[in-house]
Amino acid sequence: MGYSWGDCNSRESLNMVTIHPQKIEGRWQSGVALDFHTTSSTPIGYNEYGHMQFDTVRPEIAELLYQLKYQGRQDAAAGIIEAAAAFLASYRDKFDILVPVPPSSARAVQPVIVLARGIGTAANLPVVECITTTRETTQLKGVTDPERRKELVDGLYTVDASQTSGRNVLLFDDLFRSGTTMNAITDVLLGPGRAASVRALTITKTRSNQ
Repeated sequence: MGYSWGDCNSRESLNMVTIHPQKIEGRWQSGVALDFHTTSSTPIGYNEYGHMQFDTVRPEIAELLYQLKYQGRQDAAAGIIEAAAAFLASYRDKFDILVPVPPSSARAVQPVIVLARGIGTAANLPVVECITTTRETTQLKGVTDPERRKELVDGLYTVDASQTSGRNVLLFDDLFRSGTTMNAITDVLLGPGRAASVRALTITKTRSNQ
């Protein structure tokens, strides 16, 4: 099926951060997540609010991503960026630009943008923030029905085609779950955006698409 990232099941150690690349399927030409989002998640009982608590074990790069996103550890980005840039080094000639997925929630510091810009700089890959939304976005992680997910992203994204026409795009997000968002953006890039090709990269992927 054309371009391949190579053996995505191999174990690789890059700049002290160990990753286990995994293929991600979608409407893009090919895609890779650098590792799984969790290794295991064991229920350990309910808290005082009646919410089940879990003992979650994460791969090394996923733990760094957790620290960046949920603990405000900006220093955690460095290891992620280093590993991602090193992984991309062998494929750098396949991409003209890196396009980040727009954040779905408001944060003072957006991890996706921080990582995209850092990876772009480290990999000498121009970062083009050319995808915008037509309305307020709804986070999909609590929506399990595939058709409802599609409805929520239908017509949501637009692209500045002047920045993507004829270019080979690396579409980037921090987490791959169902692929609904990235598929919708891929369609926009290849359609009105007139991109020559789209490939996908995420830092982690969940073990299910829920």
